[in-house]
Parts: sequence; C-alpha cells; structure tokens
Amino acid sequence: MKKHILLGCITILATISFSAQTYITNVTIVDVEKQKLIPNQTVFINDGKIIDIQKSENNLKLSQGALVINGLGKYLIPGLVDAHIHFSQNGGLYTRPDAINLTKYKDYQEEIELAKSDMETKLKRYLQNGITTVIDVGSTFNLVDQTKTFATSSTSPDIFITGPLLTTYKPEAFAGLENDGPFILTTTKEEGIEGVKKQLPHKTDFIKIWYIAGADGLSVEESARKNLPIIKAVIDEAHKNNLKVAVHATERITAQLAVENGADFLVHSVDDEILKDDFIRLMKKKGVILCPTLTVHAGYVDTFGQKLQFSNHDLREGDPYQLGSLLDMEHIPDTVLVNQYKSYANSQKTEDRLEKRVSISMVNLKKLSDAGVLIATGTDAGNIGTLHASSYLGELKAMKESGMSTWDILQASTINGAKVLDKQNKFGSIKTGKKANLVLLDANPVEDLENLTKIHTIFNKGEALKPNQLLKDTPADLAQRQLNAYNLRNVEAFLEPYADDVEVYTFPDKLIYKGKDIMRKQYSAMFDATPDLHCELKERIIQGNIVIDKESVKFGKQTVEAVAIYHIENNKIKKVYFIQ
Repeated sequence: MKKHILLGCITILATISFSAQTYITNVTIVDVEKQKLIPNQTVFINDGKIIDIQKSENNLKLSQGALVINGLGKYLIPGLVDAHIHFSQNGGLYTRPDAINLTKYKDYQEEIELAKSDMETKLKRYLQNGITTVIDVGSTFNLVDQTKTFATSSTSPDIFITGPLLTTYKPEAFAGLENDGPFILTTTKEEGIEGVKKQLPHKTDFIKIWYIAGADGLSVEESARKNLPIIKAVIDEAHKNNLKVAVHATERITAQLAVENGADFLVHSVDDEILKDDFIRLMKKKGVILCPTLTVHAGYVDTFGQKLQFSNHDLREGDPYQLGSLLDMEHIPDTVLVNQYKSYANSQKTEDRLEKRVSISMVNLKKLSDAGVLIATGTDAGNIGTLHASSYLGELKAMKESGMSTWDILQASTINGAKVLDKQNKFGSIKTGKKANLVLLDANPVEDLENLTKIHTIFNKGEALKPNQLLKDTPADLAQRQLNAYNLRNVEAFLEPYADDVEVYTFPDKLIYKGKDIMRKQYSAMFDATPDLHCELKERIIQGNIVIDKESVKFGKQTVEAVAIYHIENNKIKKVYFIQ
C-alpha cells in the first residue's frame, strides 16, 4: 500500500515538474546589464528558474509536452521592480488623513480595512503591468504579516517589505492604531533601538526611517542635527541585525547626514538644492541607492487643485474606484475646506514651489546617474494621486525627461531594483540560474518606454500568465472607468469600455443612436462645450451583467438628476438606458 502511495507521489511530482517547462524561442533578449539587444535566442524555463539560454539556430531539443512560446519579433525583459510603494495607502483621496482630513465623509478605518481586503487585487494589478517585484518602504505590522500569505502565489509579485516608519514626528491622524499604524515614534536613541527590535518578530526585510526635519519648530538643519543621534542609533541597530536601512530624506542636509551615518537606500530625491560633487562621490563610494520618486508631489497638488489629467493608460490600468475618488473634491459638501485646498494648490506660490522642487530633483537625478550612483525606479504608489501599478509608466517618463537614457532607466527598473536588497543574483536580469520573472513584449522598449505596456506574456515564478487573465473586468469596473473618463472629459478613454455597436436608449425602449462613431461625435461636442461638467455617483446597484447608476450631473450652473442603466455583454457596455 505504501509503495503504491509513494509511486503516486512520484508521478504527481514528475507531472508538476514536467508541466512547468517552458521555452521562449526566437526572442530578442534585452540585456539590461550590458545594455544591448541579443536577437534570436531560446530561453528554457523550468521550476521557476531560467535553466538555459541558447541561440535558436542551435536547434535546442525541446521537451515533449512543454509550453513553447514563439518570441519572433518580440522582446524579453526582466520583470520590472517598483522599489517604492505603500500597501497601507490606497492611492485615493481618503488615504492620507494627515494630508486632508475627510474622515467625516469616510472613516479612516474603512481605508485601513480596504488596504487589507484589496491587497490581492493590487498585487495582480502590479503583475498585469509587468511589475514582478515590489518593495514596500513603509507599512503596518498587520500588512507585513499579511504579505507572507502571498509568498508562493504565481499571481503575486515578489514582495519585500518593512514595517512602520521609525520617526521623530508622528502625525496625530495616525494615533492609537496599534498594529494598523504606519509609524513608530522614536524621540530617544533607546526608543529608536526598540523600534528596530519591534520589527524583528515580523521578519521585515529592512528598516525605514522617516527623517523629518523642522516639524519641531527648529530650522531644518538644526532639527536634522538634533535628531541625528536617534537616526544613527536606528541605523546601527538595524545593521547589527543584518537589515538594510531606507531613509526618507528630501533635504540635502538630512540626506547627507543619513548617508554619512550608514543609510543604504534614499527613497526620495533631494529637492531643496543641487547636490555638490563631494556628496555625489560619497554616495557612490558607499554604494547608496537612490529612488527618485519624481511624480508623487504633483499627485497631491493636482488632486487638491482639481486639475488632474490622467493618461489613457492610467484610466485603463489604474484602480478605477481610487481614481474616481480623486475627483470627489468637485462635490464634497464642505466647500470651505475644498476651496482652501484648491486655492492653495492653484496659487502661484505653490505652482512655483512644485516646479522648483521637480526641477531640482531632475537635475540631481541626472547628475547622480551620470556619476554612476545606482538609481532604482519607484513611484511612492499609494499616496494621494499616485495609483498602484499604473503610475509606473508616468514615473519612467519623468526619469526620461530628466535626461536619463532609456537603457539607464531600464537598468533602474530591473537589476538596480534587485540590488536594493542585494538580490541581484536572484533576479533583475536574464541569466541562467535566476528566477524566471520575465516580461515578453510585442515591441522594443529601448525605442520607446511606452512599449513596456505592450505586454504579450508575463512569466512570474516561471509561470506564463496573460495580462487580461490576471484581472477580469467586472460590470462595475466598466461603468466606473467610463464615469472617470466622463468627468475628465477624455472621449477616447470614455469610449473604451463600450462595444463598437453600442446602443443608447431613452428608457424604456426609444433608441437614440447606435455605434461608437456617433457616440464619439455626441460626447466630444459636449465635453468641448462644458468645461465644468461633473457627474456625482449617488448610488450604484449591480445585478448580474447590469449596472444601475443614480447620478447627479452638473452642467455649468444647472444640475440634473438621472439614472443610467448599463447592460454588459462580452466584457463591453452593449446598451445604455437613460432615465431623467
């Protein structure tokens, strides 16, 4: 009996191993380390690893029954790395009560629970966008523990994560959250050391310091130097426990003090002054990696100023509900608060300050990159206006605008992300023995970074996955996407969820028109003529493939109450009925 069971187990194991074999033939490999394209290659994947790479013309004998993907005309890149995200933040308007307190409209506890319940969707969204590794540089103990459940999942990127940020300044909005809190207050060296020790039982991958200077009323430099003993104590304790240290430092003085005292990873650009050569040489000598996060500040300013302009990529790939929440400031009842934020965000002073910060950050990024300092791509996703996964492309484009070459950006987005935590021998480039975390593209990313979105197949932990199979649109997703584009007056993004032969009715059965072409003309004219158009979703009912939205639509000074009924067929909105 035992013999039969053993033979059965061997058969199952053999089947699993055999079915895990994959060949990608005739493909062009994007060698991010040597910065060159290697055409006509065959890559053999087995049990989650790259087993062999040979020229396709060598007629490599393929195992019978293996998955064979013809990569002719396609490009194989290492899986992308987002080296700066936050699972504890959802990217929408209500995710940072310390930045704007809207808790009377949405309890912050709801945001906390959403961060937990939505983690699997976030992970699939990252993978869908070719991001096979994420580094969370500031989370909560509950979320750190939760990420461990995804460690072996083929539909989850690899996750590296730290716990709450160790900081000398803790916003009042996050008081009393216990293991759901994103901060540990450290006002003494002893508290800093204890803050590190609290993370050890949760097996965090590194430690993060929020080096905030000036919140105590002192000048930035006085405050930075006053708190330096705490910063040093945290770094020393982390290193004693073989943990690297990431530091949030946006001023030159905090960045310099952090680097001088052992920081391994700076998670933002210095944006208050142009870096001098001696500091750049110090960063290179110590092997400090920089994650520039160029676009995150604009997310806040554009949201508060109600001047968001999302790309079609964001509208298609981003979380539609978090994106939609960013437009809520148009109808939040507290107009005094909204107008205060809008006035601040749209003031010349704020616009000039943002432009200066971004400009300095870009100059510093180019100087650091040219000097050979390692740059790792990261978005700071989860902050207000910076959506998980979809914001990655915008960050790459900003890095390109700084003057970095496309090859250097590809390095920053792959092998350098692996180097953050010394994992470059595990993943980050296409080499025999490394993890098969790869992305097969239909176009050359060296020619255009936009081609990184033209994904044919994702290989995660060796398993071949199609982007459209990772996250399937629900009827509500389609309704929300077209609502978002409507409020942004983006006609092509608005039409995307609709069928080409969509039918539009006045309820119950009066056909108004049929087809996207007529719809395009109708809505283009309306969007052009109504710059302050806004639709507030009052209530949504979902019944199978039907979505019923109760809406309040503002046209100039006029407001119309309406109901829209969406019928979904074959993953597109096929019919729409309007009731007024």
